[in-house]
Amino acid sequence: MVNAGDTAWVLMSTGLVMLMTPGLAFFYGGMVRRKNVLGVLMQCFTILCVLSMQWVLFGYSLAFAPGKGFWGGFQWAGLVGVGAEPFKDYAATIPHQAFMIFQAMFAVITPALIVGAFAERMKFSAFLLFTLLWATFIYDPVAHWVWGMGGWLKDLGALDFAGGTVVHINAGIAALGTALFIGKRKGYDKAPVPPHNLPHVVLGTALLWFGWFGFNAGSALAANGLAVSAFVVTNTAAATAGLTWAVIEWVTNGKPTIFGTATGAVGGLVAITPAAGFVGPMSAMIIGIFVSIFCFIAVAVIKPKLGYDDSLDAFGVHCVGGIWGALATGLFATKLVNPDGADGLFFGNPKQFLIQVLAVAVTLAYSFVGTMIIYKVVDWIMGMRVKEKDELMGLDLTQHHEHAYTLLE
Repeated sequence: MVNAGDTAWVLMSTGLVMLMTPGLAFFYGGMVRRKNVLGVLMQCFTILCVLSMQWVLFGYSLAFAPGKGFWGGFQWAGLVGVGAEPFKDYAATIPHQAFMIFQAMFAVITPALIVGAFAERMKFSAFLLFTLLWATFIYDPVAHWVWGMGGWLKDLGALDFAGGTVVHINAGIAALGTALFIGKRKGYDKAPVPPHNLPHVVLGTALLWFGWFGFNAGSALAANGLAVSAFVVTNTAAATAGLTWAVIEWVTNGKPTIFGTATGAVGGLVAITPAAGFVGPMSAMIIGIFVSIFCFIAVAVIKPKLGYDDSLDAFGVHCVGGIWGALATGLFATKLVNPDGADGLFFGNPKQFLIQVLAVAVTLAYSFVGTMIIYKVVDWIMGMRVKEKDELMGLDLTQHHEHAYTLLE
């Protein structure tokens, strides 16, 4: 039976999650050089268009139609059979279409996260085909494994409340793959590429933090105590991680920065995502502290040593943070927060931690190999990277015949 309050909360949460994609556009757009800011905004906004259509046509069916271990099939293609009545196996008190459109916004933002890895050097036409194929053959199956009826990781007992594995690990490892395959930006080894507009980065972070309440608390799929708990731990982890990153910078570099604080907050949001419906506030603080430590090491120590050009640290924040969050769920989950969940290692159930390790490992392997295949296919069909002169001129002008700024400094 449809509950008006639950439906209203899920629809509001859907709007909040939708806002995360333009928020991500500003977060990423502020980090690139001014000649590429519109290119990033265009990529993120176009993903909102393309994936919304893909989800209605067949994406939702592949991810959530019940009965198969790998993906759902085409029985709900075109939203046939997806109407105003609840589908009780997913959400008993909201219309099926409300659940569908809520999940659509997850499908939208996941490939948008990968944009941060190849920013400033991918052809827009190739980007469109790559994104459509990646969503269909990588995101949709992994979403089915973890969340879909009959999905094999779901049946195994893997916990992922709002997308640590499905969204962040999945997109983060794909980001590393595309960064390695497409190669470094011209001049990357010769000079640093600082963010061109830090206020945009902060605006994007604020929109992401705001939208993340819908991402995590909305995943309760009801206006209830679990949604409140997820809301509280989401804010707690983000705040703790942002402050932790600032302290790390203060100690290591002598000055805390807004860029670092914003990056830490996003890392905290990433890490709490899989755990949001299963852990309490003190566990959220621990998750927030350690995600900033792990991600700082990944971004500031490991990346420079290995020399790959993950332009906007999609791997260093989303994959590393997602892995920690998924594993931390296996450590800190407790049925005291969610009786429908499971206890983790620290609450007497070591098996849950092993299940989380398996879910992380298979997602990393499947997404990386699948991304490599899709990348090579698209590169063979049309070429992935812009010409050198176009890259030097900037994607705003060469790909879209626009520029963001009219005043010269």
